[in-house]
Amino acid sequence: MDPLIVESAPRPAPKKKVSSLRKWGPAMIAIALVIAINAAMFGTSGAPALSDRSKRRMQLTKDRIAEVEAMESIKYDISGGFGSRNLSEDEGGVMEYTRRRHRYLGEYTHVDKSGDFSTMGKWTTSLIYFGFWVFLMFPNWFWPIGRPGIALGGGLTMVVWRYLLRITGNGPYFNAERVIIMEPLFLLFGLMLTTIYIEKMEVGGLFDKLRESLDDPVNWKRSAKIMVMSTIGSAAVMNDSVVLIFSGVVVDLCVRHKVANSLPYLLSLATTANIGSAYTMTGNPQNILIVSLAYDDISWTEFFLNMLMPVTAASLINGAIMFIYYGAELFPGSSGFLENLGIIFAGNRTPEMLAQEHAYYARQAATKPEIEDVNHGWSIWSKIQLFITMIFLGFFAAGFDVCVVSICAGCILMTIASYKRQHYDPRPEHVQYDEDGNPLPPKKTYDMDGNEIEPEEEELVTESETTLTEVDYGLLMLFIGQFLLIGSFDDTGVPQAFFNFTMGGCADQMAEGYCVYWFVMIVTILSNVASNVPVCQMLAATFPFASPYEWLQVSFSATIAGNLTMLGSAANMIVAFQAAKVGDRTFTSERHFPFGVPSTLVSLYAGTFLLATWHFSPECSIKLGECEEEGY
Repeated sequence: MDPLIVESAPRPAPKKKVSSLRKWGPAMIAIALVIAINAAMFGTSGAPALSDRSKRRMQLTKDRIAEVEAMESIKYDISGGFGSRNLSEDEGGVMEYTRRRHRYLGEYTHVDKSGDFSTMGKWTTSLIYFGFWVFLMFPNWFWPIGRPGIALGGGLTMVVWRYLLRITGNGPYFNAERVIIMEPLFLLFGLMLTTIYIEKMEVGGLFDKLRESLDDPVNWKRSAKIMVMSTIGSAAVMNDSVVLIFSGVVVDLCVRHKVANSLPYLLSLATTANIGSAYTMTGNPQNILIVSLAYDDISWTEFFLNMLMPVTAASLINGAIMFIYYGAELFPGSSGFLENLGIIFAGNRTPEMLAQEHAYYARQAATKPEIEDVNHGWSIWSKIQLFITMIFLGFFAAGFDVCVVSICAGCILMTIASYKRQHYDPRPEHVQYDEDGNPLPPKKTYDMDGNEIEPEEEELVTESETTLTEVDYGLLMLFIGQFLLIGSFDDTGVPQAFFNFTMGGCADQMAEGYCVYWFVMIVTILSNVASNVPVCQMLAATFPFASPYEWLQVSFSATIAGNLTMLGSAANMIVAFQAAKVGDRTFTSERHFPFGVPSTLVSLYAGTFLLATWHFSPECSIKLGECEEEGY
């Protein structure tokens, strides 16, 4: 029997439209569980009374701030940061460190301008922000401008409106340059540059080998491989870099296997990249910010050991919900959940899965000579790619500036690719053929006197004409616009007022008792409305002496929150953009949200419980002197 006959297997029956209950049921159940849990904990009594520890911390905080503000100012430039946490006695010790940090938080990290707005100024600025937030969340519901155009238009609208508020006396000066955070833009550009050259330098190179390592004829195994790779990669480097490198790989795998719905695989990449980045302090921008702004030291090992159990649980929960929610796509032909368990743990196969495997191996057998011709082992260029990539990842993991590392890696790969194109790659042919396929002689040109003009030497093809045109500059415009919108909205003080209002009596005991479950829920909501990095900056300025344990809870909730909505994290936006570049537009807010709600809420509450029950970081601030009675 010819193995290629498997390719002409009968087409599956048309897919039935998913009912609203099937689509939104898990999300509704998850929301109902969260409401029930919080109602059971708080009941009619509301927030618990302040504990003795909380009262003591409030008094110590008040005393420390008074001492710092009464200190004589020592000349120190804090524009670049507050320096070392461990100053010697000659340098001023803990108090001088506290003074520098206190000034840095108030003047650079989170400048409170809310008192300079009129009521009209606050409300109109907030309305503009939420209007464009809705446009960004559902760009296809309005004008076909696309997210970059919407974000940039919103940012410029905010600049103009803030100028009008200022000249009419309804708002303060808007320092638009300050709210545009350059580091993420540099990082994204460097990562895009690196990714493009890894992909385009050579057919059968490192990019193709990465794709082959994730390939599998079985749908659920392919999804599982993507989730494992994404989780580990995001913990080792940053989640943004992982999704930027592998988004194209995942889409390519979906095209190769002709899957009807690529959403489960794109969600496998994006959601696990967000969750996996919570393992380490260098996994995402908010973790880096938290560790740099925390009052007490938090080491890499301390951070990882505390996060090991809750993040692992969140990863398993996300994977389980993925396999349940998208069971029809990942387990074709299965009758339901119990049969899916047998497929995973007992190695069972349905007839549809067997047909997929046979078709996969038949394609491999049919294209084997061609594949062997392309994948001819590791060429010198593949080895150079691998060497540079390993150095790039090593500098990433060693804590060097990620922006500089990624841009340097991209520039080195660009130089090597340019050299390879000019000296080793075959020249493009400019030969024309007749109807029979015979080459035509080159056309001759003559001057006014009838003399033949010699053809000019062929011009070199530059990188600006080829690979550099594939950098997604629209993605950079999207983030610039978002920075302007979020920065102006944060100036109004609305996010901080929302936090204080909703936290109520739990505001002064954020991570104590069952207040921690309400606290992480508020952080999750704010992270999706006002972005997680500004929320962490706000908390650092509002609670300057928060304990390492409290910061770990903030880190976990702000990171897991990225899976709630499309705008919850930059990784989601990058996956959507990279997929859309190659024609896959299935990853949208409307399709993301029904899965994101149950995955995020269940992972959030399960992880919060584990972190609250088993953690190694102190629940008090050592530098504040709060831990003396607790034996630290």
